[in-house]
Amino acid sequence: MKTALARCLSLGFASLLMSGALHAEELVVGIFGGSFADDSKTCHIASFEKKTGAKVALKLGSSSQFAAAIRATGGKSDFDVVYIDNSLAAQLKNEKLLETIDKSRLANAADISPRALDKDGQYVVFMTGATVIVYDTKQIKTPPTSWADLAKPEYDGRLAIGDISGTSGSQFLMALNRMKGGELSNMDAGFAAVKPIAKASVTLYTQADQIVSLFERQEIAAAVWYPDRAGSAIDKGLPLAIVYPKEGAVGILPALVIPKGAKSPALALKYIDEVLSKEGQACFAERKYAGPVNTQVKLSDKAAKIVPYKETFDKLWLPDPEQVAKSMPEWTRRWQREVAR
Repeated sequence: MKTALARCLSLGFASLLMSGALHAEELVVGIFGGSFADDSKTCHIASFEKKTGAKVALKLGSSSQFAAAIRATGGKSDFDVVYIDNSLAAQLKNEKLLETIDKSRLANAADISPRALDKDGQYVVFMTGATVIVYDTKQIKTPPTSWADLAKPEYDGRLAIGDISGTSGSQFLMALNRMKGGELSNMDAGFAAVKPIAKASVTLYTQADQIVSLFERQEIAAAVWYPDRAGSAIDKGLPLAIVYPKEGAVGILPALVIPKGAKSPALALKYIDEVLSKEGQACFAERKYAGPVNTQVKLSDKAAKIVPYKETFDKLWLPDPEQVAKSMPEWTRRWQREVAR
């Protein structure tokens, strides 16, 4: 009887341990959808799960959606790790809704570019991207070279631009404003320039992968889009080309954050470390055409032509994320009044 009792107690204890382990081993990650999530599974998630025994549960969305969700939960986040634009990461930092990322616990920290690490340790940039012009080589024979070209009549009804709720929309607005001589403190020139372009556009898209089907059906001939998404579409056979405008593309520094109240912050750090590893960065750079922040990564010639690299990287305009974060609520309200349809 004692043996049976001991066995029952042992089984019950093991069951409790297993139950706790199963709970602790799930990492909830907010991530961008489409090819971005697919390539993240290949380059980062599979290796992370193998090394840790944890399971990653993905929730798809955009930067603005994730920021809203983190605010809504007020320090008791449903996410452990979130992929988000650095300007929104800066907003959340200022609102004290992020956990500190202790770089001393990141094995790959020494290999990461210093510009990738927030000075207050609240977020870490994991790739370099850009907002650029992408066009269909079968439909457009004279490639655009400038942001200003998109205002030409030949793009009426053939162009897609992003809504301000997405990174490309806000960055196109900023690029036009800058091209017209404006400053981030005064966006009048940008709004004046974007309004007729938006009116003549096929759509103001809210999800990046919406553009793929529009190009497939030839409903658009050009888009203000991302080189990583365009690179993936080119690999699948779409006749697209990427233009870094002569004024300079707008740089994108997507970041990883651990929201305040995350259930598995220690596991979240291990996930971030995996994303920053040389192997993970190299894989993502080649598959997703994401500029690596790990300085040990060497790009292939193919990837180097697509990602911000050397000359195109040097010409990137990187708006101050703190100023963008501070101004975005007002820009969004103004966009809804003057631009949105």
